[in-house]
Amino acid sequence: MNEIKISIDNLGLNEDYESDAEFIPIVSDEDEGDVTDFEMPDTMAILPLRNTVLFPGVIVPISLGREKSMKLVKEVQRNGGVFGAVAQKEVEVEDPKEEDLYKIGTVAKVIKVLEMPDGSTSAIIQGKVRFKVEEFVTTEPYLKAKVSQLQDVTPEDDKSRDYEALVGSLKDLSLRIIKYSANIPPEASFAVKNIENSSFLINFICSNTEISVKDKQGLLGIDELRDRGMKLLEHLTREVQLLELKNDIQSKVKLDIDQQQREYMLHQQMKTIQDELGSSPIEQEVRELKEKAKKKKWGKEVSELFYKELDKLERLNPATGEYSVQYNYLQTLLDIPWNEYTKDKFDMDSAEKILDRDHFGLDGVKERILEHLAVLKLRGDLKSPIICLYGLRGLEKHL
Repeated sequence: MNEIKISIDNLGLNEDYESDAEFIPIVSDEDEGDVTDFEMPDTMAILPLRNTVLFPGVIVPISLGREKSMKLVKEVQRNGGVFGAVAQKEVEVEDPKEEDLYKIGTVAKVIKVLEMPDGSTSAIIQGKVRFKVEEFVTTEPYLKAKVSQLQDVTPEDDKSRDYEALVGSLKDLSLRIIKYSANIPPEASFAVKNIENSSFLINFICSNTEISVKDKQGLLGIDELRDRGMKLLEHLTREVQLLELKNDIQSKVKLDIDQQQREYMLHQQMKTIQDELGSSPIEQEVRELKEKAKKKKWGKEVSELFYKELDKLERLNPATGEYSVQYNYLQTLLDIPWNEYTKDKFDMDSAEKILDRDHFGLDGVKERILEHLAVLKLRGDLKSPIICLYGLRGLEKHL
């Protein structure tokens, strides 16, 4: 298999964690047999990893923040040995014990130890084979455990059409995720396209996909590569759907914002032009409404409602139909005689003169109105004083 390289600058190293989830794993140029036929010792030092799960064949950077971790890695590098990389169940645990670690991990080899400019220490490690922790034997100076090797079971017919289709689907979905995700550098697509070995490809994608540590640990625990690939396909399909939905929502929101920004800029330009020419008609209308409102005797509740609706009017585009509706609503509020009362004058002679002055003819109608006023004057508290006049013009003499 060809060596796939990505610059260390593109690999996220976090000094607070033993490993960071935002790096891009790489794979080596070893043959599959060099990894699967690896002879594993019965007892190994165990390095707890936070935020990641190491898979066979994959090379990842880790940042060493614990004193035990630093001592373990440097001693293993000095002796040219290996250690077991096991994921933590909870990221917050600073000094993990047996119950804080998963039982299945990956044998790791130290490729390089790096002293970072900020004073922290990082290391590049490569996964070899999977193992299962049988029993922890010591905790000092670091964790050690008895382990047993686990083998990845490759399909007997790894050239079958369904298995090739599975691998092809994994590759296609991975490329789509790289395209949609802002957290993955474009170089990752180069790595995916150039991995020819199916087992390395599955492990590479398992390590690289942005799923939880618990889900990655579940993938690591599957012996059958076909089953691991099928489970991985479920995660990738779900991730692609979420990313597509997220991008679709963001594009719609961007379009809405662009439209709002465009309208805002146009309004600002129009306002500037109107300021140059003088007061705009819209501002004049608003000022007139405010002047009328100052003379109203309405209560606090009505006043707050009026000015709230007036603010809404100022934000509306005068070219829309909603503007005229809102303006008429405010005019109606102003036309209502809030807390204004008149004292009735039941002067029948004056009422008759006004009716004769304003209305020619209609003697029957005017007579009924005068009768109604006379009854109201006598009673003083006539309930529901409503007159209903009906009929055709010219028939008022019959009323």
